[in-house]
Amino acid sequence: MDRLTVVDEIFLRTHRGMGTPIALQGLWRTTDAMQPALLQAIHDRLRLGHLGRRVVDPRVPGARRSWRPNTRAHPLDITVGPLPESEILPWADTLGADLDPEFAPGWRLSAARVHDGGTVVALTCSHALADARGLIHAVTAALRSLESTAPDASPGQESSGLGRNGELRSRTTTSEWADAASQWATIFGGTARALHHKLSLARPAPDASPVRTARKADTTDRYLRPLLLTFDTAHWDATATTLGGTPNSLFIHLMANILWQNGFPNPTIVASLPVDTRDEPRVDNDLAMTEIAIQRTDTPATIRDQAKAAYQRRMSSPAGLPEEILQVLPDRWAYALTKGAGERDILCSNIGPLPDAVRKVGPHNCTRVAARAIHPDITAFPRTRLAGYLSQLDDTYTLALVGLAADNEFLPDAIDKACATTGLHPHPW
Repeated sequence: MDRLTVVDEIFLRTHRGMGTPIALQGLWRTTDAMQPALLQAIHDRLRLGHLGRRVVDPRVPGARRSWRPNTRAHPLDITVGPLPESEILPWADTLGADLDPEFAPGWRLSAARVHDGGTVVALTCSHALADARGLIHAVTAALRSLESTAPDASPGQESSGLGRNGELRSRTTTSEWADAASQWATIFGGTARALHHKLSLARPAPDASPVRTARKADTTDRYLRPLLLTFDTAHWDATATTLGGTPNSLFIHLMANILWQNGFPNPTIVASLPVDTRDEPRVDNDLAMTEIAIQRTDTPATIRDQAKAAYQRRMSSPAGLPEEILQVLPDRWAYALTKGAGERDILCSNIGPLPDAVRKVGPHNCTRVAARAIHPDITAFPRTRLAGYLSQLDDTYTLALVGLAADNEFLPDAIDKACATTGLHPHPW
């Protein structure tokens, strides 16, 4: 697809300062040192692959923004180190700076030596470029092509395509007119009055301060606390079965109870659940959101039933309008219509099993792999107090957590208490 989706543009606006900034990150650990030449080969393939693109604005009113191939990239970033265990996440948290999906490269490949002689590799990208599954697909394509013909484009040049792993067509005025006509035809299908009513309620003041600082006053006591934990897959699955649930409903149950153990006062926790909507592997933000309400009396069994029903319904576009309306409005209007969309008390993103291709980087076996979101230069905190990203590699579940509350210093204790109550045994990543 060569044009941005509605979800792509929501994340593009967060990059522009409208809402909570989000970058996605994959982390790999090997037990031995990885050579710079191998890392550079992976970097070159990523540069010419699915992440090698940037956003360009349309020239025809009503047409959607489009993707243009972009082989410019941040240079391979290698930290000699060695990093102690306690510094791996603080190092990784800094890698979301200067990612720009419009005017500069939107991704970065970094690596660091670890104190035990191994290597940690981080691939970080703007959420405008891809969701978690899309990032994994981009990595998989790059790793599978390591033994293919070496890339032949030079850094800093924009090419007319994205190599053999997928081409993006150049934008043309003709296609923009056709796209604009399709967009407007959909939008004008009986939505004018609903739009007028919604915008009159959401209209920002003409002299409003920049959106970047809109919610600063009520979030000054909040800060980020990232954590990475691992669990034995067989034990997790057996625990879920014993409690009448599934591995996913156990994940949601654990997340809610961590938040309660961390002092969340309300008797009900509303969970936001991302849904992967892609019908084939591709790099895009191809997801929707749904939600469930969790009570203290809920179990993995009751959450299983709630989640199953919730996955059949999706959060709708604002005021019942066709979602295409968001792509023809000015950014500030579109942000006003979607502000807080998908934000609930907790975010439970079950990324699922990782492909076999990410188990090895060249000749190196990966002992740990994690996928998560980070929030570079955050000033506007979301409603979300705790976000979790669960992935599976072989016999290990990895849970990447980020606390976004004021009392995150107690988060490790809250995790231990919630796991003990459920019968789970977390281990450091």
